[in-house]
Amino acid sequence: MKTGIVKLLIAGLIGYSATSVAMKATASPAPARQVAPQRAGWAPVGAQTRRPIGWHNLCQVQPDECQAGAQRPVNVELTPEARRLLASVSVLANKVIAAKTDDEHFHLDRKTLIDWWTYPDDGAGDCSDYMLLKRKMLIEAGWPRSAALATVVIDRNGEGHAVLTVTTDQGDFVLDNLTDKLLRWDQTGYAYVKRQSQQDENVWVAIADGGEAGAVSSTGTLPIVKMKALSGEGNDGARREASTRQKLSSR
Repeated sequence: MKTGIVKLLIAGLIGYSATSVAMKATASPAPARQVAPQRAGWAPVGAQTRRPIGWHNLCQVQPDECQAGAQRPVNVELTPEARRLLASVSVLANKVIAAKTDDEHFHLDRKTLIDWWTYPDDGAGDCSDYMLLKRKMLIEAGWPRSAALATVVIDRNGEGHAVLTVTTDQGDFVLDNLTDKLLRWDQTGYAYVKRQSQQDENVWVAIADGGEAGAVSSTGTLPIVKMKALSGEGNDGARREASTRQKLSSR
C-alpha cells in the first residue's frame, strides 16, 4: 500500500493539540442505548461469523495488511494520555480526509463488487477507509492490534456503516468519521453487527447487540495494558503538525 498519507498523519499526530481535542471529542455524548446491565461498557460478542466482503477484498489486493497472525486479547488502560491519543487520531483523520463514497471515488460496478475497503491514500474515502486509516494510525502509535477492531454497524438511518472499536478497561469505545466525539459503543445509537476477533484480525465475530441471546462473552475481564506516552510533544510536535497540515493541503 501507499503509506505517504499515513506517515504524514502519524507525524502530525504527535504535535496535535491533544488536550483541547480530547475535551471536544468527549463532550456532550449522545443518549445512551439500553443494554444489558452487567458489563454494559463492553459489547457482548458471539460466535464466529462471515467476514465482510470489504475486508476480504482488502486482503486480496493488499495481503500484507492481513498477515499479523494470532494476537493476545487485551484492554488498554484508558489513561488521560490514551484518551488524548484516541481523540487526536479520530479528529485528525476526520479533518484531513474528504468524505467520498465508493461509487463517487471508484465508479464501482455493483454487479461485481459490493464494497471496497482501502486506505485513503489520495486524501478521500468512505467510512471504511476512515476506519482503516485510524486503525493504522493507532497501531503505528503503539496501540495493541487486538484492541483496535474493524466493526460493522447499522447507523441511525438504517444504513451499513464501518467504525473502529477500541477496547479499554473502561469499556469499548468507537472512533467514527461521522463525529469527532469519542463515544462508548452503547452511546452511538447504532445497531452492532460484527467485528474483528481480538485473537485474529481475519476472524470476525457477531455482536449480540443489547445483550440478546447468542452473546457468549464480554471482553471486560481481559488483561489490561498501559500505553506509553507519545514522545515529541510540545514545540517540536507543533512544528511537525504544521508541516503535516501544509503537506496535506497541497495534495
